[in-house]
Amino acid sequence: MTDPHSAMESEDRAGRSLLPTFLGAIVFYTCIPLPSHWHLKFYGIAEWAPLIGLLIGALLGLTDTGLQQLGMPILVRSALLVVAWVGITGGLHLDGAMDTADGLAVLDPARRLEVMADSRTGAFGAMVAVAIVLLKTTALASLETNRWIYLMAAAGWGRWGQLVAIAQYSYLKLEGKGALHKVAIQSIWQALPSGLMLLGFSGIFVGLHPQQWAGAIGMAAVGSAIAVSTGAWFNQKLDGHTGDTYGAVVEWTETLLLCVLTVTS
Repeated sequence: MTDPHSAMESEDRAGRSLLPTFLGAIVFYTCIPLPSHWHLKFYGIAEWAPLIGLLIGALLGLTDTGLQQLGMPILVRSALLVVAWVGITGGLHLDGAMDTADGLAVLDPARRLEVMADSRTGAFGAMVAVAIVLLKTTALASLETNRWIYLMAAAGWGRWGQLVAIAQYSYLKLEGKGALHKVAIQSIWQALPSGLMLLGFSGIFVGLHPQQWAGAIGMAAVGSAIAVSTGAWFNQKLDGHTGDTYGAVVEWTETLLLCVLTVTS
């Protein structure tokens, strides 16, 4: 017979172990400062990434609402949001997208990882950065209503795509930031809880705007499809993933989803 006190102690330890990992995810994926004496854990933080994405989207949505109350035009607001988006993440994912573009531009597949590891930004990396920022800004400027919902959806599904890529595909390097994720994420089933969370987020959208149920379903379907397809595309090109391609999955999923939402919203 199970001792109820032992069971309660086990649940308490499990709950306390989740918080340091969540805090570690905040520190790793954002530039949000936390007190230095807080206990942080980084093993398994990728499972928190989609939730971190929703929180980033919520912060951007609040910022957008404040700028709107000041009477700022939608195009200027959209540009500032994209700049803030990069600032909150410290350019972590954008840097990965740039390095990935430089690597894929190399005709010799054997040299791609070497080029991606180079800290210097090449012409293709710079062009991809411009393209991502431009597409995000113009897409947001075309979304006049429910902007906070779309921001949260894009940031959430982008990081879910990263989680799927980590679980689904091999890691191409022996070390690096991405290796930390791959060690902890071994099964695609580990992406299920956050996937259900994002589907639930679309359900909240339906609750707030019942007449837009088709758009909410489309947002979830397109978001998940782009997230999975982007990771699969990079895997097909490189026969695996690195920390840089994880970032590229996030950026391109966010960007493409926002672009598609301009048509479906």
